[in-house]
Amino acid sequence: MSTLPQLSPAELTARRDQLTARYQDFQARNLTLDMTRGKPCPEQLDLSMALLEGPGRDYLAEGNIDCRNYGGLEGIPEARRLFAAYLEVRPDEIMVGDSSSLKMMHDTILGAMVHGTAPDAPAWGKLPKVKFLCPSPGYDRHFAVCQYLGIEMIAVAMDESGPDMDRVEELAAGDEAIKGIWCVPKYSNPTGITYSDRVVERLAAMRTAAADFRIFCDNAYAVHDLTGQPDRLKNVLAACREAGNPERVLLFGSTSKITLAGAGIAMLAASRRNLDFIRGKMENQTIGPNKLNQLNHVRFLKDLDGIAAHMRKHAAILKPKFDVVLDTLKRDLGRAGIATWSNPRGGYFVNIDTLEGCARAVVSMAAQAGVKLTPAGATFPYGQDPLDRNIRIAPSYPSVDELATAMELVTICIQLAGIDKLLEG
Repeated sequence: MSTLPQLSPAELTARRDQLTARYQDFQARNLTLDMTRGKPCPEQLDLSMALLEGPGRDYLAEGNIDCRNYGGLEGIPEARRLFAAYLEVRPDEIMVGDSSSLKMMHDTILGAMVHGTAPDAPAWGKLPKVKFLCPSPGYDRHFAVCQYLGIEMIAVAMDESGPDMDRVEELAAGDEAIKGIWCVPKYSNPTGITYSDRVVERLAAMRTAAADFRIFCDNAYAVHDLTGQPDRLKNVLAACREAGNPERVLLFGSTSKITLAGAGIAMLAASRRNLDFIRGKMENQTIGPNKLNQLNHVRFLKDLDGIAAHMRKHAAILKPKFDVVLDTLKRDLGRAGIATWSNPRGGYFVNIDTLEGCARAVVSMAAQAGVKLTPAGATFPYGQDPLDRNIRIAPSYPSVDELATAMELVTICIQLAGIDKLLEG
């Protein structure tokens, strides 16, 4: 079978006519499917319904801490111990807060803008310019935080091992205004890759012009495996410590896609020096987190084995959905020669690259037929994919049947946009 780029203009036109008829059939169905975000589906949320029962009248944490009351800014001891093990850090290297790790990241950067990253470091907001390196395609909400706070973003390409470290090292060493880099190191959003050991080592040890350079490491998918052969991520905090840069990394996580997305707990791990400085600022922001929710989570999840068993239930729900997406892409586009895609072993997304100049057209056509996708370009700083080819697929929320319908439409749209691009010459 010839790939689409090998077909003659007449053959491409005939193929387009066939696909247009199928596309019009989809339009007539009046579909309303939303695949814009990686939301847990109701079946996943049902796995954690026991949390709604709460801790009952047994509201005391270790040390007779009354979880109904104020205090405990860094979290209750048993929560710090459990989630330190989860993030592979020491209990004194973590603080456990409320539900949103994104809010923790936002507030940490905002604190750096106002007060710097350490007692002897300048406030970023008083500098002429602050820049962040943004491995792309990446997580749109990270980029939104930078844009909101006026931080200039520099896109850095991703490959199968992580960010292009030659480029990262060149930029970080050559510009003191570059104060940080965003990282989703395991099952990266949206490519699904896990950073190699060498990438982690280079991030930890690289020379930076800014003494207060920080790695904002969002380990959102630490235990979100889809197969029995999970990826392994080298410990980023330990790597920075071993490289002589213990303050370089700020490591974030949450239970948002483990328990209840809107009622989980978030965590920040870092060197003790970093945590002490951040805690000093937080004392002016809050008197303490929701300790009852922390206690509830510890009693529900229990330990790392409990988390692993719980996540196997998530995988049993998610894996068939990813299979539908990947099987449809292989069936409809495997020999077309106009698209490539990821085959992740975990995380929440499938990443598709179309022919250059086609992604916006694909997303627009899909929306006109009732399937909403993440906006084209959203996975790049400022919403601008320079090649207009990247599409993020979020399989988690729709049902298997809905996904089968949606992905058939998506592959039709990819073929139509690709044929139009080929006919343009």
